[in-house]
Amino acid sequence: MTNNAIRRALDADEAVFGASAATFSPTVIEVFGGLGVDFVWLDLEHGGPSPYDSTAVEELTRAADAADVELLVRIPMPEPSIVRKVVDAGVRTVLVPRIETAAELRPAVEAAFFSYDGDVGDRGVGIGRGSRWAGYDDSHVGTADDDVLVGTMIENRRALDNLESILSVPQLGFAFLGPADMEMSMSGGDPLAKHPDAVSQGIDDTLAACLDAGVPAGRILNDPEAAADAVDDGFRIVRIGSDVGAVRRVLGERLSTVTE
Repeated sequence: MTNNAIRRALDADEAVFGASAATFSPTVIEVFGGLGVDFVWLDLEHGGPSPYDSTAVEELTRAADAADVELLVRIPMPEPSIVRKVVDAGVRTVLVPRIETAAELRPAVEAAFFSYDGDVGDRGVGIGRGSRWAGYDDSHVGTADDDVLVGTMIENRRALDNLESILSVPQLGFAFLGPADMEMSMSGGDPLAKHPDAVSQGIDDTLAACLDAGVPAGRILNDPEAAADAVDDGFRIVRIGSDVGAVRRVLGERLSTVTE
């Protein structure tokens, strides 16, 4: 049985809830694990260490192991070499951003697997935390694919236009919505332009397409009632907050109270 708790839950059609560690602190990862979240979101697209720095990524996976929590790592781009680096460093759930077509996504997904779509995958054998430093070991190579989960962001107009083909990429594990970037892609060059109806339609269309394709869908919802409603609607991966957001909200409210 796979050790990836996110994949186990999704295979059982169960929802998972997580929080972002924008500080990339191993301590925060351990705290989140102690709280009982299912995953800790690490956004290497917009912050943190280089995904090519295996030493730094390994420290984050060690913290996750210590706290018995999964990492969900968004890499900077759909680059197969980055995918291979992070899975060899021990990351089991990888999120690929900036996808507009199935042709862009497929090489990134294939790079995470030894066997892919009935043929040889593009992961290759390396020595790292992903193999528990065993390299080409039967217990690793024979079971690692059952432990890997690769998802894609749906975050722009062209991805919406190509939803069916993107969701049909073999061994795609999930799709995660990016409404803010989706709205930006509709702005026509004006970053302040708002298109709430079009974005809402994009969210609905993506969820419907995911349900039809049997691909779990995810999104960010900091309001607990909205998060619960999203699960009822069919979302299965929900990010419900972040370390920085929690600090800003809680300490901001306290500071306002004591300085009144």
